[in-house]
Amino acid sequence: MKTPVPPSRSLRDLRELTPARVGLGRAGASMPTKALLEFTLDHARARDAVHAVFDVFSLISGLGGLGLRPVQVSSQARDRKEYLRRPDLGRMLDPPSKHLLANRDGGPCQLAIVVGDGLSPSAVNAHAVELVRSLIPRLAADGIEIDRAAVASGTRVALGDEIGAIVGARMMVMLIGERPGLSAPDSLGAYLTFAPKPGLTDAERNCVSNIHGSGLGYDEAAVRIAWLIREGLARKVTGVALKDESGGQTSRRITTNLSDC
Repeated sequence: MKTPVPPSRSLRDLRELTPARVGLGRAGASMPTKALLEFTLDHARARDAVHAVFDVFSLISGLGGLGLRPVQVSSQARDRKEYLRRPDLGRMLDPPSKHLLANRDGGPCQLAIVVGDGLSPSAVNAHAVELVRSLIPRLAADGIEIDRAAVASGTRVALGDEIGAIVGARMMVMLIGERPGLSAPDSLGAYLTFAPKPGLTDAERNCVSNIHGSGLGYDEAAVRIAWLIREGLARKVTGVALKDESGGQTSRRITTNLSDC
């Protein structure tokens, strides 16, 4: 039996700064059993996050408690399996959802928010309502209200562009579960698009990502999102033309999660 070789001091110090897998040590030519078991567990958690049940009822109830009136909509992906195999369907509303949004009372609006499951329903279930709770007073300080809200199933980021175009939103914010990483299965992302319409690219939106317990906190994320909303509306741009200059403090912990595009 090989005795595991511990990591050097410099690698141990690095491990204090990041949940990424660095300085795992080794046992012979392999990684230690403990590291292998932790990897297997985190991989299972990431898979579970992708297939978690999207708690639409609780999200609608939670947003309603914040004074919003969210509607429930869906993409053209009929189930989770099709959603994962056909990303294009997750970017388009199904016909009943289009009809619902098009016939809802109210004209063009300043700001709309969509809460979508994305690739980690677990992240949205855990963080979306609390993030919106932190965001509302910061927007109110700038005289900005959330005029429309929706909870969307089978969602990719670009679905917000179609929703925003239908409701006539000047600014669209999509809160969506990001692709689970082995260190962060419940990471939430916020994507902001000025003058949303189908066919826009990622270059035309801003993203605030890695919102979760070991990443960006609700308050810091809300400060950045509110700044981007205010400046995006004032300058009439988002994306590469709008640099985040909110001055928010960088999170102490380095995260390694990849976002959904």
